[in-house]
Amino acid sequence: MKGLLSIKPDRVRVSLGSAVVLGLIEGVVDAKPTTAYLLMYNVGRCSANCSFCPQARASTARADMLSRVTWPDFSINDVIEKIRRAFNSGLIGRVCIQALNYPGVQEDIVYLSARIRSSSSVPISVSCQPLKRDEMVRLAEAGVERVSIALDAATEDIFSRVKGELANGPYRWSSHWSALKEAVEVFGRGMVTTHLIAGLGESEEDFILTMQKCHDMGVFPAVFAFTPIPGTIMAKHPRPQIDHYRRIQVAHYLITRGISRYENMVFRDGRLVDFGLPKDQLTKIVMSGKPFLTSGCPGCNRPYYNESPKGPIYNYPRQPTPEEIADIMRQIGLT
Repeated sequence: MKGLLSIKPDRVRVSLGSAVVLGLIEGVVDAKPTTAYLLMYNVGRCSANCSFCPQARASTARADMLSRVTWPDFSINDVIEKIRRAFNSGLIGRVCIQALNYPGVQEDIVYLSARIRSSSSVPISVSCQPLKRDEMVRLAEAGVERVSIALDAATEDIFSRVKGELANGPYRWSSHWSALKEAVEVFGRGMVTTHLIAGLGESEEDFILTMQKCHDMGVFPAVFAFTPIPGTIMAKHPRPQIDHYRRIQVAHYLITRGISRYENMVFRDGRLVDFGLPKDQLTKIVMSGKPFLTSGCPGCNRPYYNESPKGPIYNYPRQPTPEEIADIMRQIGLT
Protein backbone atom coordinates (compact mmCIF):
# COMPACT_ATOMS: atom_id res chain seq x y z
CA MET A 1 0.00 0.00 0.00
CA LYS A 2 2.81 2.40 0.83
CA GLY A 3 4.13 2.17 -2.71
CA LEU A 4 0.71 2.86 -4.16
CA LEU A 5 0.27 5.98 -2.05
CA SER A 6 3.52 7.44 -3.44
CA ILE A 7 2.11 7.54 -6.99
CA LYS A 8 1.40 11.13 -7.96
CA PRO A 9 -2.06 11.85 -9.37
CA ASP A 10 -2.14 12.74 -13.05
CA ARG A 11 -5.82 13.67 -13.35
CA VAL A 12 -8.16 16.03 -11.52
CA ARG A 13 -11.88 16.71 -11.77
CA VAL A 14 -13.07 20.21 -12.70
CA SER A 15 -16.60 21.53 -12.23
CA LEU A 16 -18.40 21.82 -15.55
CA GLY A 17 -18.71 25.62 -15.35
CA SER A 18 -15.04 25.99 -14.40
CA ALA A 19 -14.03 23.72 -17.28
CA VAL A 20 -15.85 26.06 -19.70
CA VAL A 21 -14.25 29.19 -18.22
CA LEU A 22 -10.79 27.60 -18.28
CA GLY A 23 -11.25 26.57 -21.91
CA LEU A 24 -10.97 22.85 -21.20
CA ILE A 25 -14.29 22.25 -22.97
CA GLU A 26 -16.57 24.33 -25.14
CA GLY A 27 -19.90 25.47 -23.79
CA VAL A 28 -22.07 28.33 -22.59
CA VAL A 29 -22.74 29.03 -18.92
CA ASP A 30 -25.48 31.25 -17.54
CA ALA A 31 -23.18 32.65 -14.85
CA LYS A 32 -19.43 32.24 -15.08
CA PRO A 33 -17.67 30.93 -11.96
CA THR A 34 -15.09 33.39 -10.66
CA THR A 35 -13.23 30.58 -8.86
CA ALA A 36 -11.86 27.47 -10.57
CA TYR A 37 -13.38 24.55 -8.66
CA LEU A 38 -11.33 21.35 -8.65
CA LEU A 39 -12.11 17.95 -7.11
CA MET A 40 -9.40 15.41 -6.33
CA TYR A 41 -9.67 12.43 -8.69
CA ASN A 42 -9.99 8.99 -7.15
CA VAL A 43 -11.10 5.65 -8.56
CA GLY A 44 -13.90 4.68 -6.19
CA ARG A 45 -16.03 6.60 -3.76
CA CYS A 46 -15.22 8.62 -0.68
CA SER A 47 -14.56 6.55 2.46
CA ALA A 48 -16.94 8.82 4.37
CA ASN A 49 -20.70 8.30 4.23
CA CYS A 50 -22.37 11.72 4.40
CA SER A 51 -26.07 11.17 3.77
CA PHE A 52 -26.48 14.14 1.40
CA CYS A 53 -23.38 13.58 -0.75
CA PRO A 54 -23.24 11.86 -4.18
CA GLN A 55 -19.64 10.82 -3.44
CA ALA A 56 -20.56 9.00 -0.19
CA ARG A 57 -19.59 5.38 0.33
CA ALA A 58 -23.23 4.19 0.22
CA SER A 59 -24.36 6.52 -2.58
CA THR A 60 -25.49 5.15 -5.94
CA ALA A 61 -25.32 8.57 -7.61
CA ARG A 62 -23.01 9.29 -10.53
CA ALA A 63 -19.33 9.22 -9.56
CA ASP A 64 -18.69 12.53 -11.36
CA MET A 65 -21.17 14.53 -9.28
CA LEU A 66 -20.85 16.74 -6.23
CA SER A 67 -24.08 18.40 -5.12
CA ARG A 68 -25.96 18.99 -8.42
CA VAL A 69 -22.80 19.78 -10.42
CA THR A 70 -20.94 17.40 -12.75
CA TRP A 71 -17.14 17.24 -12.59
CA PRO A 72 -15.41 15.78 -15.68
CA ASP A 73 -11.76 14.78 -15.25
CA PHE A 74 -8.76 16.19 -17.10
CA SER A 75 -4.97 15.92 -17.15
CA ILE A 76 -3.45 17.80 -14.21
CA ASN A 77 -0.84 19.31 -16.53
CA ASP A 78 -3.54 20.73 -18.82
CA VAL A 79 -5.59 22.08 -15.93
CA ILE A 80 -2.62 23.82 -14.29
CA GLU A 81 -1.68 25.54 -17.55
CA LYS A 82 -5.28 26.66 -18.12
CA ILE A 83 -5.44 28.00 -14.54
CA ARG A 84 -2.26 30.00 -15.11
CA ARG A 85 -3.66 31.59 -18.25
CA ALA A 86 -7.12 32.24 -16.76
CA PHE A 87 -5.70 33.89 -13.64
CA ASN A 88 -3.27 36.05 -15.60
CA SER A 89 -6.10 37.22 -17.88
CA GLY A 90 -8.45 37.96 -14.96
CA LEU A 91 -10.99 35.22 -15.75
CA ILE A 92 -10.63 33.66 -12.29
CA GLY A 93 -9.50 35.03 -8.95
CA ARG A 94 -9.05 31.82 -6.96
CA VAL A 95 -8.70 28.05 -7.11
CA CYS A 96 -10.70 25.87 -4.74
CA ILE A 97 -9.50 22.28 -4.34
CA GLN A 98 -12.14 19.97 -2.89
CA ALA A 99 -11.09 16.59 -1.56
CA LEU A 100 -12.73 13.23 -1.08
CA ASN A 101 -11.61 11.11 1.87
CA TYR A 102 -9.37 8.26 0.66
CA PRO A 103 -5.95 6.85 1.62
CA GLY A 104 -3.19 9.25 0.58
CA VAL A 105 -5.48 12.21 -0.12
CA GLN A 106 -3.38 14.56 2.03
CA GLU A 107 -0.30 13.88 -0.10
CA ASP A 108 -2.33 14.36 -3.28
CA ILE A 109 -3.65 17.74 -2.09
CA VAL A 110 -0.14 18.93 -1.18
CA TYR A 111 1.15 17.77 -4.57
CA LEU A 112 -1.58 19.52 -6.57
CA SER A 113 -1.34 22.71 -4.49
CA ALA A 114 2.42 22.91 -4.94
CA ARG A 115 2.09 22.29 -8.69
CA ILE A 116 -0.45 25.11 -9.03
CA ARG A 117 1.67 27.45 -6.91
CA SER A 118 4.79 26.74 -8.99
CA SER A 119 2.90 27.91 -12.08
CA SER A 120 0.83 30.83 -10.76
CA SER A 121 0.27 33.16 -7.82
CA VAL A 122 -3.49 32.46 -7.86
CA PRO A 123 -4.89 32.22 -4.29
CA ILE A 124 -5.60 28.60 -3.35
CA SER A 125 -8.32 27.33 -1.01
CA VAL A 126 -8.60 23.69 0.09
CA SER A 127 -11.81 22.10 1.33
CA CYS A 128 -11.10 18.81 3.07
CA GLN A 129 -11.74 16.51 6.03
CA PRO A 130 -10.20 17.37 9.44
CA LEU A 131 -6.42 17.24 9.15
CA LYS A 132 -3.67 16.96 11.73
CA ARG A 133 -1.76 20.14 12.54
CA ASP A 134 1.37 19.02 10.68
CA GLU A 135 -0.75 18.26 7.60
CA MET A 136 -2.20 21.78 7.72
CA VAL A 137 1.29 23.23 8.05
CA ARG A 138 2.35 21.30 4.94
CA LEU A 139 -0.61 22.73 3.04
CA ALA A 140 0.39 26.24 4.04
CA GLU A 141 4.00 25.54 3.00
CA ALA A 142 2.72 24.25 -0.37
CA GLY A 143 1.07 27.62 -1.03
CA VAL A 144 -2.47 27.13 0.27
CA GLU A 145 -3.93 30.43 1.48
CA ARG A 146 -7.15 29.19 3.11
CA VAL A 147 -8.56 25.89 4.34
CA SER A 148 -12.16 24.79 4.83
CA ILE A 149 -13.35 21.99 7.11
CA ALA A 150 -17.07 21.40 6.64
CA LEU A 151 -19.28 20.96 9.68
CA ASP A 152 -22.29 20.81 7.31
CA ALA A 153 -24.68 20.24 10.24
CA ALA A 154 -25.59 22.98 12.70
CA THR A 155 -26.08 20.69 15.72
CA GLU A 156 -24.28 17.68 17.16
CA ASP A 157 -27.38 15.49 16.87
CA ILE A 158 -27.85 16.24 13.16
CA PHE A 159 -24.11 15.87 12.55
CA SER A 160 -24.21 12.38 14.02
CA ARG A 161 -27.22 11.42 11.89
CA VAL A 162 -25.98 12.72 8.54
CA LYS A 163 -22.18 12.26 8.65
CA GLY A 164 -21.13 10.81 12.00
CA GLU A 165 -21.79 7.71 14.10
CA LEU A 166 -25.43 7.17 13.14
CA ALA A 167 -24.56 7.55 9.44
CA ASN A 168 -21.79 4.93 9.74
CA GLY A 169 -19.36 7.68 8.92
CA PRO A 170 -15.85 8.37 10.29
CA TYR A 171 -16.47 11.93 11.45
CA ARG A 172 -17.11 13.22 14.97
CA TRP A 173 -18.53 16.59 16.02
CA SER A 174 -15.82 17.29 18.60
CA SER A 175 -12.95 16.43 16.26
CA HIS A 176 -14.32 18.78 13.58
CA TRP A 177 -14.43 21.67 16.04
CA SER A 178 -10.91 20.82 17.27
CA ALA A 179 -9.63 20.78 13.69
CA LEU A 180 -11.23 24.16 12.98
CA LYS A 181 -9.54 25.60 16.07
CA GLU A 182 -6.16 24.26 14.98
CA ALA A 183 -6.71 25.51 11.43
CA VAL A 184 -7.21 29.04 12.78
CA GLU A 185 -3.95 28.71 14.71
CA VAL A 186 -2.12 27.64 11.53
CA PHE A 187 -3.75 29.87 8.88
CA GLY A 188 -4.97 32.78 11.03
CA ARG A 189 -8.34 34.28 11.95
CA GLY A 190 -10.53 34.92 8.93
CA MET A 191 -8.52 32.48 6.79
CA VAL A 192 -10.50 29.38 7.71
CA THR A 193 -13.95 28.48 6.39
CA THR A 194 -16.58 25.93 7.29
CA HIS A 195 -19.71 24.88 5.38
CA LEU A 196 -23.14 24.85 6.99
CA ILE A 197 -26.09 23.30 5.15
CA ALA A 198 -29.51 24.76 5.93
CA GLY A 199 -32.46 22.40 5.76
CA LEU A 200 -31.11 19.26 7.47
CA GLY A 201 -33.68 19.51 10.25
CA GLU A 202 -32.25 22.30 12.39
CA SER A 203 -34.15 25.32 13.65
CA GLU A 204 -33.18 28.82 12.55
CA GLU A 205 -31.99 29.45 16.09
CA ASP A 206 -29.75 26.37 16.00
CA PHE A 207 -28.24 27.46 12.70
CA ILE A 208 -27.67 31.07 13.69
CA LEU A 209 -26.13 30.13 17.03
CA THR A 210 -23.60 27.91 15.24
CA MET A 211 -22.80 30.68 12.74
CA GLN A 212 -22.12 33.02 15.67
CA LYS A 213 -19.84 30.45 17.35
CA CYS A 214 -17.87 30.03 14.11
CA HIS A 215 -17.53 33.77 13.59
CA ASP A 216 -16.35 34.32 17.17
CA MET A 217 -13.56 31.74 16.80
CA GLY A 218 -12.33 33.30 13.54
CA VAL A 219 -13.98 30.83 11.15
CA PHE A 220 -16.11 32.08 8.24
CA PRO A 221 -19.32 30.05 7.88
CA ALA A 222 -20.24 29.55 4.21
CA VAL A 223 -23.97 28.86 3.92
CA PHE A 224 -25.48 26.25 1.60
CA ALA A 225 -29.07 25.16 1.00
CA PHE A 226 -29.71 21.42 1.23
CA THR A 227 -30.04 19.91 -2.25
CA PRO A 228 -31.56 16.42 -2.64
CA ILE A 229 -29.57 14.33 -5.14
CA PRO A 230 -30.90 11.05 -6.61
CA GLY A 231 -28.91 8.08 -5.36
CA THR A 232 -28.04 9.62 -1.99
CA ILE A 233 -29.50 8.55 1.35
CA MET A 234 -31.31 11.89 1.66
CA ALA A 235 -32.63 11.89 -1.91
CA LYS A 236 -36.23 12.32 -0.70
CA HIS A 237 -35.50 14.88 2.01
CA PRO A 238 -37.17 18.24 1.18
CA ARG A 239 -35.28 21.40 0.29
CA PRO A 240 -35.48 24.24 2.84
CA GLN A 241 -38.34 26.70 2.53
CA ILE A 242 -37.10 29.83 0.78
CA ASP A 243 -38.26 32.20 3.56
CA HIS A 244 -36.37 30.07 6.12
CA TYR A 245 -33.22 30.34 4.02
CA ARG A 246 -33.60 34.08 3.43
CA ARG A 247 -33.75 34.78 7.16
CA ILE A 248 -30.61 32.70 7.66
CA GLN A 249 -28.85 34.60 4.87
CA VAL A 250 -29.68 37.96 6.43
CA ALA A 251 -28.54 36.76 9.87
CA HIS A 252 -25.34 35.45 8.29
CA TYR A 253 -24.62 38.81 6.68
CA LEU A 254 -25.26 40.70 9.92
CA ILE A 255 -23.12 38.37 12.04
CA THR A 256 -20.16 38.07 9.67
CA ARG A 257 -20.06 41.85 9.15
CA GLY A 258 -20.33 42.56 12.88
CA ILE A 259 -23.64 44.43 12.46
CA SER A 260 -25.66 42.26 14.83
CA ARG A 261 -25.19 39.14 16.94
CA TYR A 262 -27.17 36.04 17.88
CA GLU A 263 -27.66 37.47 21.37
CA ASN A 264 -29.37 40.56 19.93
CA MET A 265 -31.81 38.55 17.82
CA VAL A 266 -35.20 37.26 18.94
CA PHE A 267 -36.52 33.77 18.24
CA ARG A 268 -39.97 32.28 18.69
CA ASP A 269 -40.20 28.48 18.69
CA GLY A 270 -36.81 28.37 16.94
CA ARG A 271 -37.84 30.83 14.21
CA LEU A 272 -36.07 34.18 13.81
CA VAL A 273 -38.55 37.03 14.34
CA ASP A 274 -36.25 39.99 15.06
CA PHE A 275 -32.78 40.60 13.59
CA GLY A 276 -31.74 42.96 16.37
CA LEU A 277 -31.60 46.22 14.42
CA PRO A 278 -34.06 48.93 13.29
CA LYS A 279 -36.38 48.11 10.41
CA ASP A 280 -35.10 50.95 8.20
CA GLN A 281 -31.51 49.72 8.58
CA LEU A 282 -32.60 46.14 7.91
CA THR A 283 -34.55 47.19 4.81
CA LYS A 284 -31.57 49.06 3.39
CA ILE A 285 -29.35 45.99 3.85
CA VAL A 286 -31.89 43.65 2.25
CA MET A 287 -32.43 45.99 -0.70
CA SER A 288 -28.67 46.02 -1.38
CA GLY A 289 -28.97 42.35 -2.36
CA LYS A 290 -25.63 41.57 -0.72
CA PRO A 291 -26.87 39.08 1.92
CA PHE A 292 -28.16 36.78 -0.83
CA LEU A 293 -24.94 36.43 -2.82
CA THR A 294 -23.01 33.18 -2.54
CA SER A 295 -21.02 33.07 0.70
CA GLY A 296 -17.59 31.49 0.85
CA CYS A 297 -13.95 32.37 0.27
CA PRO A 298 -13.17 35.69 -1.45
CA GLY A 299 -13.99 35.40 -5.14
CA CYS A 300 -16.33 32.43 -4.70
CA ASN A 301 -19.68 32.68 -6.50
CA ARG A 302 -20.38 28.91 -6.92
CA PRO A 303 -23.01 29.26 -9.68
CA TYR A 304 -26.06 27.01 -9.30
CA TYR A 305 -24.43 24.61 -6.87
CA ASN A 306 -27.68 24.49 -4.88
CA GLU A 307 -30.27 25.18 -7.54
CA SER A 308 -31.25 25.19 -11.19
CA PRO A 309 -30.87 28.50 -13.07
CA LYS A 310 -34.66 28.32 -13.44
CA GLY A 311 -34.97 28.87 -9.68
CA PRO A 312 -35.81 29.31 -6.97
CA ILE A 313 -32.31 30.68 -6.51
CA TYR A 314 -30.98 30.22 -2.99
CA ASN A 315 -27.49 31.70 -3.48
CA TYR A 316 -27.12 34.31 -6.20
CA PRO A 317 -23.88 34.07 -8.24
CA ARG A 318 -24.36 37.70 -9.33
CA GLN A 319 -26.20 40.79 -8.10
CA PRO A 320 -29.95 40.12 -7.82
CA THR A 321 -32.15 42.14 -10.15
CA PRO A 322 -34.64 44.72 -8.77
CA GLU A 323 -37.43 42.22 -9.47
CA GLU A 324 -35.59 39.50 -7.55
CA ILE A 325 -34.97 41.85 -4.63
CA ALA A 326 -38.69 42.68 -4.56
CA ASP A 327 -39.40 38.94 -4.28
CA ILE A 328 -36.83 38.62 -1.51
CA MET A 329 -38.46 41.50 0.39
CA ARG A 330 -41.77 39.62 0.28
CA GLN A 331 -40.12 36.37 1.32
CA ILE A 332 -38.64 38.05 4.39
CA GLY A 333 -41.87 39.92 5.17
CA LEU A 334 -40.60 43.46 4.68
CA THR A 335 -43.39 44.45 2.27
